Amino acid sequence: MAQSDGLAFNIGAFASTLFLLEFGADKFITHTAAVASRIGVSEVIIGLLTAGAEWEELAVVVASLAQGRSSLAMGNVIGAAISNILGAFSLGLLCYGRGKTVEFDRSSQIYSLLTLALTTAVAPVIYFSTNITWLVCGPLLVVAFGFYFVLIAVAIGRGVLAAPEDSDASDADDEDEDEDDDERSVSSSRGLLANSPDTPVRAYPRRYRHRLASDVFFLSFGFLAICLAGYVLSQAAINVIDRLGISDILFSIIVIAIATTLPEKFVAVVSGYRGHPGILVANCAGSNIFLLSLCCGIIMMDTKGGLDGGNVTVSELGVLWASTAAFTATVWFGAGLSRLIGGIMIVCYIAFIVLEFTVIHGVAG
Repeated sequence: MAQSDGLAFNIGAFASTLFLLEFGADKFITHTAAVASRIGVSEVIIGLLTAGAEWEELAVVVASLAQGRSSLAMGNVIGAAISNILGAFSLGLLCYGRGKTVEFDRSSQIYSLLTLALTTAVAPVIYFSTNITWLVCGPLLVVAFGFYFVLIAVAIGRGVLAAPEDSDASDADDEDEDEDDDERSVSSSRGLLANSPDTPVRAYPRRYRHRLASDVFFLSFGFLAICLAGYVLSQAAINVIDRLGISDILFSIIVIAIATTLPEKFVAVVSGYRGHPGILVANCAGSNIFLLSLCCGIIMMDTKGGLDGGNVTVSELGVLWASTAAFTATVWFGAGLSRLIGGIMIVCYIAFIVLEFTVIHGVAG
């Protein structure tokens, strides 16, 4: 009876947390685009450090390693990376709204290519796991992520990358007449200051700074809601599936990966529907860079080449690389066929899940 009550509780927690996830994704998308517009940097860059930072995945990885289930951690990383592309990115393409053609900017192309390069380098290291290679590559991946994180933060601070596309995402919580008031305030203050050389220049009016702070607050609030929801979803899924006795690799690549990437799927759907391709790409590219650098590096440093329940298969790594290559090709060349490509990716993901249960892990049980 107690076991059935625990199962029912975890199922209820899983379902109810979806509402928190939806709320967090809505707030996050609205205010990410608003902040990017206000500070004059690409929404891709803002998204890389927010939606692209897989903190809930890192929590699952650390918890799995602490419980001595390293295969669960590695399977979750690979499964989540696949799901981010074939599950989340594809949904964003399908939901891209109002009959508009997707247009990916230069920043999106650069980071999609970086994601492909990282995947190409890391996949063989994961498959040919040895003590020496993992001891060397683990710290390198963690250090590489540190440099990547710092460079993105500097880019945000300096506003040196591509200017954000003209978007209407800041319409939420901002009225058009208030924006006009800000523009008039900036213009009038510049005119007055030009006639008063002794007066120090103020870059932004008070109302502008207040709105920027408000957008940053709600962006952070939405991001924390997404992380909390992702963590609760993943833990509930672990508790449910552990009672059913599924192997760690199969369980983590499919079940945990789907649960922990629900935030990315929500963000992808909302950003696609609202016409923000930069956030859509940042959601996918940033997430996979986070997973394949920091998360993989931590696993390699902790396990030193020996996973407790077996490694992922060459088929799963092949699906990861092929999906990443398709993601990069879409961003560079396939914008005009985005809906078709999104549909194909969804079909491929469903086929992958079926093959995982029936062929790849079905025989071994």
